[in-house]
Amino acid sequence: MRIFLLLALILLSGCSHMAQDGWTGRDKAQHFLSSAMLSAAGNEYAQRRGMSRDRSGAVGVMFSISTGASKELWDSRPVGSGWSWKDFAWDVAGATTGYAVWQMAHY
Repeated sequence: MRIFLLLALILLSGCSHMAQDGWTGRDKAQHFLSSAMLSAAGNEYAQRRGMSRDRSGAVGVMFSISTGASKELWDSRPVGSGWSWKDFAWDVAGATTGYAVWQMAHY
């Protein structure tokens, strides 16, 4: 039921406008790198708080992705640059890369 409600919320929430951007560019690298760093930092923080390896990984990745989604939501304001699924894809790619690099460095 929770998954259904979450999907309904995501699919039915409208953005005021969408960005007209490409797949590459300086801002895409910034999305990727910042998401990777946030994911690794979230992993480390959660582990230092006594969480298991799996739980700390989930915390780090979700922290990073939720920050990226919040930024895109902020961009979707009428005065913003618009929601960009391409930026969000780079956020997800960065979060998973940050998780992988953090895991390789610690285990």
